Amino acid sequence: MPIKIVKTSITRFQLRQIAKERFGDLVKAAVDTEQEILAVGGELHIDEEVVLIEQEKSQPKNIWGINLYPDKEGECFIEYDSMINIKPNFGNKNRGVDDVQTRAKIENIVNKLIK
Repeated sequence: MPIKIVKTSITRFQLRQIAKERFGDLVKAAVDTEQEILAVGGELHIDEEVVLIEQEKSQPKNIWGINLYPDKEGECFIEYDSMINIKPNFGNKNRGVDDVQTRAKIENIVNKLIK
């Protein structure tokens, strides 16, 4: 399955289909917090980051890796864990997303784009 860029919206059903094709219960995603778009369906977050950079001209500093669990709700829906999140030059020194405002922005984007 090719990586899909989400600019308008996708459904939870579509997200479940992507999960089934890759990992079963989760979908890896990369979020561009500046353009407010997602890349989903890659095997690795870095693959999605590359697609965002090459196709959408995203800046690496604005791209964050997350895992989405289509069958879960609330805080369990989004997991902030990715190697692409290690950005010491931008104050993030681990695989999570430390900045509360960035996490909130990611959550808002995800909730806007996944219905």
